[in-house]
Amino acid sequence: MQPVDFTTLMAVCAELRSQWLPARFEQAYQRDRFTVLLALRTLKQRGWLTLSWHPQAARMHMSEPPPRDPDTFTFSQQLRHQLGGLALVAIEPVSPWERAIDLQFAHRPGEPALWHLYIEIMGQYSNAILVNQENAIVTAAHQVSSNQSSVRPIQTGQPYELPPARLDPAPSLAEDFERWKSRIALVPGAIRKNLVKAYRGLSSSLVLSMVKAAEIQPDRLTDEMSDVEWQRLFECWQFWLKSLEAENFQPGFTSSGYTVLWGQGETSVQNMIDRYYRDQLNQQVFTQLLHQITQRLNAVLGKLRVKAEGFESRLDRSDRADQAKQQADLLMAHLHLWEPGMQSIELCDFETGEPVTIPLDPEKNAVLNAQSLYKQHQKLKRTRAAIEPLLKAVQDEMFYLEEIETAIAQFDRYETPDDLKALEEIRDELVQEGYLEGSEYRKATTQQDSETQPYRYKTPGGFELLIGRNNRQNDQLTFRTATEYDLWFHTQEIPGSHVLLRLEPGAIADEKDLQFTANLAAFHSRARQSEQVPVVYTEPKHVYKPKGTKPGTVIYKQERVIWGQPQQGREFAMSHRPIS
Repeated sequence: MQPVDFTTLMAVCAELRSQWLPARFEQAYQRDRFTVLLALRTLKQRGWLTLSWHPQAARMHMSEPPPRDPDTFTFSQQLRHQLGGLALVAIEPVSPWERAIDLQFAHRPGEPALWHLYIEIMGQYSNAILVNQENAIVTAAHQVSSNQSSVRPIQTGQPYELPPARLDPAPSLAEDFERWKSRIALVPGAIRKNLVKAYRGLSSSLVLSMVKAAEIQPDRLTDEMSDVEWQRLFECWQFWLKSLEAENFQPGFTSSGYTVLWGQGETSVQNMIDRYYRDQLNQQVFTQLLHQITQRLNAVLGKLRVKAEGFESRLDRSDRADQAKQQADLLMAHLHLWEPGMQSIELCDFETGEPVTIPLDPEKNAVLNAQSLYKQHQKLKRTRAAIEPLLKAVQDEMFYLEEIETAIAQFDRYETPDDLKALEEIRDELVQEGYLEGSEYRKATTQQDSETQPYRYKTPGGFELLIGRNNRQNDQLTFRTATEYDLWFHTQEIPGSHVLLRLEPGAIADEKDLQFTANLAAFHSRARQSEQVPVVYTEPKHVYKPKGTKPGTVIYKQERVIWGQPQQGREFAMSHRPIS
């Protein structure tokens, strides 16, 4: 993940000063232990300023409004209490070439600042610190004791001290070419490494974009560079410094991250920064959450399969119930053939006439042996009556979790914020059903605006096609979205997504539309690796949810069957993005 460097921070501050000063402070909301958002209002607009001290993604920029979840953090409470009624009147660096910004709050522009909110963007040492007029720390996002750092402790009541200054030379437009070149080439080495070491305020990402703009390989050795290459690099160096001085930036995404100097296509530095770090952090959360859910599903399904095998084994033994009764009947019909001390007797079957060997207890007579067989018959019948509902419950639970597993299989990679939201909905469902500990995860949200949307496609005939991405969406499609004119699709007795073919009143889907829908339903099922999969379809009014069943569980009637081709569904899904 590309860190926010000095140049990026200055570009963000330049935009903030031009668009958001002065701004009245209205609210503070802490999203998590690394991020707080400040609600600001100017005469023209209202927005949220994100301040983050995340070890890998410390940053500052305007962003979308926060979620509506309760805020229980003390840091944001202190900000609301101390900054209420004040205005953000200045955004200034605390010292040259340092990634620390002073947000100054006063009653109105032109008056002395009453509060300073320092945002220090320094990797794992990043922090947000609220300081009063007397330069005393009132609160900090991350308190640092003297045991943790003897150089710069950060604790309530102590005076605020600036971060230790770097001793490297500061870049300057006044420095001539020869002096600049000799400083970088003093010790031969790769140009990208020597540049970072020679001056303060530089980052690896900035240097890489600079040498790329100069058409020089990053690992090019300084003692092998030509005069022309040195001159091109110096021109890019000057362009960087002039851009900083004039606050003129050109943001844009690159193959490995972003740039604020040599970009194209992006009009706002803050929108770019917001999107980049949102996607990067979402990717981290997505990967971790996907791993946690997959591990838990594998563990629970493994136990259920062992339990099911045990029940099936006991049912197999209970299949001998009828055999025990037949043997008892044979024995009672041939009591005259029994002799004392017999350990077995061979009799002919009533129906087939085939010989049947019946084991006997030599200590009992024929009648007592027959009674033992009758008792065995009754016991095995009771075992079957007790085991069958238990096995059915285990099989239903396995089917439910396999549907979850099938939905998880669709999340092979993170692409949009909706991917993370849909995965979080699955997580919330598993918490509600008791498969995950609720205390380990955020509570399931009930806000309507946080719900994700199903996959949306167009059939060859132009009809809309909706595919549920999890059980919440499946129930939504089947019992809320569907109308009497639509068609409902699902793989037959195979875990998979609910699929809805939307039809207008009087419209009739032809064979191409039905086959297209069946192909995608087969692909979004547990049988996606098969060549052909039976898919049922019916009218939504014939689909029911049994009372007390788990999310996504339905029964249906009056269905018709069509064979879906999951590989054709895969080809379409891989080559066409869902309609937003």
